[in-house]
Amino acid sequence: MTALQIKINNVHKVFKGSGGDVVALKGIDLEIHEGQFVCLLGPSGCGKSTLLNAIAGFSLPTTGNIVVNGKEVREPGPDRGMVFQEYALFPWMSVADNITFGLRIKKEDPKKIEAKLEELLTMLKLTEFRDRYPKDLSGGMRQRVAIARVLALDSPIMLMDEPFGALDALTRRSLQDELLKVWFEYKKTIIFVTHSIEEAIYLSDRIVVMSYRPGTVKKDITVKMPRLRDPTGPEFNALKAELSELVMSEQLRFEKAHMGITGD
Repeated sequence: MTALQIKINNVHKVFKGSGGDVVALKGIDLEIHEGQFVCLLGPSGCGKSTLLNAIAGFSLPTTGNIVVNGKEVREPGPDRGMVFQEYALFPWMSVADNITFGLRIKKEDPKKIEAKLEELLTMLKLTEFRDRYPKDLSGGMRQRVAIARVLALDSPIMLMDEPFGALDALTRRSLQDELLKVWFEYKKTIIFVTHSIEEAIYLSDRIVVMSYRPGTVKKDITVKMPRLRDPTGPEFNALKAELSELVMSEQLRFEKAHMGITGD
């Protein structure tokens, strides 16, 4: 097994609100090794994005801690790159300038910047779009640029918050395949938040199913199927049925909570 890279120790997260405290995460313990592709799966309100933001250093745990490569996370850092659902590109910059922004801030050698840009444009099929602006791109192309920008900084860990959630089904599958190619090529550790059971099975080594608030680890499942995976195959669908049962029980709890229904 590869080296332990991320250790999450008894993490609780409580948000203060006018209506009282909201316990978003409770007693989260996880270990993630170098190069693993881990999906966080569960219904709205289970704390998936809260946990991802804590790993990123955007929002610290109320109690417990998160250790990355032996160092406790207290703030964002260059070892963790974040890809958001809403792309977060600079609209006044071209594709090329968006991708190389971080490298230029770091004052990297211009020749190295250009070489890295060409590599990523080719890898993510963006070469013909290098001089376009975000407004001229489809959602899928914008997300390719967002992924390339993170890869340009060579962060060993990629944190992805429902990056394909707003895309149509065909574009989503295409981007899933592109992401797997990136993962194979660059050996990144990826933590990927999703609502989609099929997406989690298709992409990941491990699926961490989270319970509705307070978010806990309901089950941690290792996916043993070889890639690329056939969504119509019996093993895929057996795991899909198991996960559907786990997630739907939490979805029902979510719906009851929001409809004011009590009981089991």
